[in-house]
Amino acid sequence: MLEHIQNNDFVNIITGRRSVRHYDEQVKISKEELHDIINEASLAPSSANLQPWRVIVVHTPEGKNKLRPLVQFNTQQNDTSAAMLIILGDTQSERNVEEIYNAAVEQGKMPKEVRDKQVTQILSMFPLLPREVKIEVAKIDASLFAMQLMLVARAHGYDTNPMAGFERDKVVHTFDLDDERYVPVMILSIGKAQEEGHESVRLPSEKITFWR
Repeated sequence: MLEHIQNNDFVNIITGRRSVRHYDEQVKISKEELHDIINEASLAPSSANLQPWRVIVVHTPEGKNKLRPLVQFNTQQNDTSAAMLIILGDTQSERNVEEIYNAAVEQGKMPKEVRDKQVTQILSMFPLLPREVKIEVAKIDASLFAMQLMLVARAHGYDTNPMAGFERDKVVHTFDLDDERYVPVMILSIGKAQEEGHESVRLPSEKITFWR
């Protein structure tokens, strides 16, 4: 992790981020670096630290051809990016609770008694939540991961574009995953900009904040 960081200027990272739609097709990103980017993005917070984000990395010509009909309004990103990252939420993320919490104990980050108490609480509560609640939790947490991934990509010298315009009811099944368990959140294209994204306007805090 952090070995491929090119830009550690936080102000530049957040103010220079743009939604890029046309990438330099000659620039590829290695699997090793994509793993680093995903690992670094996974430092994002999540409910009970269950980390329900999952990623389908579509980087081969075959994968992109399979995805292309499902992103009909975003085919330029699909065709030119180094990869398309399909961000999913895992509605059964509690299945990983023992692996996560045992590792926390082994690494000295959590006392055993805290692990035992929290694992018991999570396994008694999460499986019984209504599906719509599980989906909401998974989408919120996966969105935090996706935003962090976009900033991490900037630190690595790459550009991204978040997309909601795709066939949500087909994308999970198309890539041979369980569409009852995994819910699509967004797709991020990633690569090196061929054409810079446009700077956009933001509403001021006075417009979006309610003081009470």
